[in-house]
Amino acid sequence: MNKQFIYKELLNILDEKNIKVDEPMKKHISFKVGGPADFLVKPKTEEELRNVVEFAKKENVPFIVIGNGSNLLVKDGGIRGIVIELSDNFNNYEIDGNIIKAQSGALLAIIGRNAMKNSLTGFEFAAGIPGTLGGALAMNAGAYGGEMKQVVKTVRLMDRDGNIFELSNEEMKFEYRRSLLTTKDYIVLSAVIELQPGNVEEIKEIMADYSNRRSTKQPLNFPSAGSTFKRPEGHFAAKLIDDCGLRGLNLRGAQVSDKHCGFVINSGGATAKDILDLMFIVKSTVNAKFGIMLEEEVKILGED
Repeated sequence: MNKQFIYKELLNILDEKNIKVDEPMKKHISFKVGGPADFLVKPKTEEELRNVVEFAKKENVPFIVIGNGSNLLVKDGGIRGIVIELSDNFNNYEIDGNIIKAQSGALLAIIGRNAMKNSLTGFEFAAGIPGTLGGALAMNAGAYGGEMKQVVKTVRLMDRDGNIFELSNEEMKFEYRRSLLTTKDYIVLSAVIELQPGNVEEIKEIMADYSNRRSTKQPLNFPSAGSTFKRPEGHFAAKLIDDCGLRGLNLRGAQVSDKHCGFVINSGGATAKDILDLMFIVKSTVNAKFGIMLEEEVKILGED
């Protein structure tokens, strides 16, 4: 891979300030770990995104798309090829009546706050999830009995050939922490969210309650990727981990949170390998004691 050639070609597509070379991924994921990406780019428009995708395909350069990195763990060897970050440069939204149209890089917290200001209810569950709309749609993110499936009307997508199309809620095949995007390598461009008219004060009260619950029960003051493991059917991952006596277990700075056992955190100085090793210990211990193999909710990227 000729990095000089790739950089020169990317300059024909993007502003120089939106192209980073050998960019440490720890700057871009909430775990604060991870080696460098060969290139990290931030397109501002769908046209720029499509041009990057078409260039990568033509030159056989691998690429991945991320949001704000709140549900990712990047390995210490980093990521080869191009990381396309759709976050602060790809986050426009508009509200028309009870309909919100938002780009995939828009933060759920921003959408939730503006839904509240416009007396729209139904998005309260998502307002405290620290991610972007694109990531939330990919995994059908949810909390407190709500999930994206309940509020999304349509999703606009791009495939790896640069073709753009729109899918309905049903066509997105939303399930628990899964969607069509779990198996199809599409890029989320934007979505239409349909909410209901509500009372501002009631919405504010619900959001404050959820925020208080999060801050009292979750280790928000440490780097993590949120809930580390999916909920096994008929069980709770945090309880299984706690019942194995793993609460607070520390491995070179990677730690099972003593505040919420469902979170593996970076308590200070951990590498991606430390976090992965601790996750392996947790999974192996739970499986040995209960015969249940936990599945990661965090998405793992990159090379060792």
